[in-house]
Amino acid sequence: MEDKKKRPKRIKRKLLDKYRLVILNENTFEERLSLKLTRLNVFVIASLSAIFLMVVTCLIIAYTPLREYIPGYSSAALKKKATELNYKTDSLQRVLALNDRYFESIKQVLKGDVSVSDVNKDSIIQAVKLEASQVDFTPSAEDSLLRERVDKEDKYNLFESATSASNFLLFSPVNGTISEPYNLKEKHYAVDIVVAKNTPIKSVADGIVIFAEWTASTGYVVIIEHSYGLISVYKHNAALTKGQGDLVKAGEVIATSGDEGELSTGPHLHFELWNDGYPVNPTNFIDFN
Repeated sequence: MEDKKKRPKRIKRKLLDKYRLVILNENTFEERLSLKLTRLNVFVIASLSAIFLMVVTCLIIAYTPLREYIPGYSSAALKKKATELNYKTDSLQRVLALNDRYFESIKQVLKGDVSVSDVNKDSIIQAVKLEASQVDFTPSAEDSLLRERVDKEDKYNLFESATSASNFLLFSPVNGTISEPYNLKEKHYAVDIVVAKNTPIKSVADGIVIFAEWTASTGYVVIIEHSYGLISVYKHNAALTKGQGDLVKAGEVIATSGDEGELSTGPHLHFELWNDGYPVNPTNFIDFN
C-alpha cells in the first residue's frame, strides 16, 4: 500500500524536479547561458512548439500559393481551367466524329456505294410536308427589323461583289483530248481526258484534300472540297503529291496521271465535279483543250 501511494509522488517529483541547463565556453569554461528547467516545462514547451508549427503549416497551405506545390492540392483556378479544357476536348471529339461521318458519306456517294433502295422517296416527301405544316412561317416584328437591317448592310457592302460566286474561276486540271464525255443517262458523272503518263494533275481551285487513297478499281484517288459547296474528284492517278487534310491552291500539282485501277483502259484522268451533292458537267466550266 505504501508503495502505491509513493508512486504518484515519485512521478510528480520527477516532473517538478528542477534542472539547470548551462552553456559554457569550451576553451575558457566561461558560463554563457544558464536556464532552470523541469521535465514538465520541457514537455509543455515541446508540445506548444509542435502545435505552433502545425498551425503555421496549415495557414501556409490554406492562404498561400505554396499549396500548389504539395501533391494532392491545387488552386480553384487550375481546377476551373482543367474543367474547361475537358469540355473543349469533348466538344472537339464530337466535331471530329461528325466530320469523319460526313467524309465517309461523301466517299460512299462518290464511289457509288449508296444503293437507290436505301432511300424511300415517299417517306422523305411525307416527312417534309409534316415538318412544314408544323412550322409557323409568320414573320415577327423582330424578324422583319433584322431582315431590313441585313438588307441595308448587304446593299452597301463593298466586299460582296469581290467574294461572289460569279467571280469564282476554275482552272483546268490537265490539257488533253476528252475520250469519254459527261453522260448523265449512263451514270458517267465525269469526263475522261487522255494524257501522257506521269502528266502533272492540278487542282481546279483552292480547297482542302478530304480524300487521298488507293482504290482497287480507280487507282490513286484525290478528292478536294472547295468553296460554294463544290467538290472535285481526280481518279486513275499513278502517284499522289498531297495527303488528306492538306490545303491546296488553284493550279497546284496534286498528283501525276497514270493507268491505275481495274476500270482504267489507258493513261487518262477521270475528272468529276459535284456541287452540293449533285454531279455537274465539267465542260460547262472548264476548257480542257
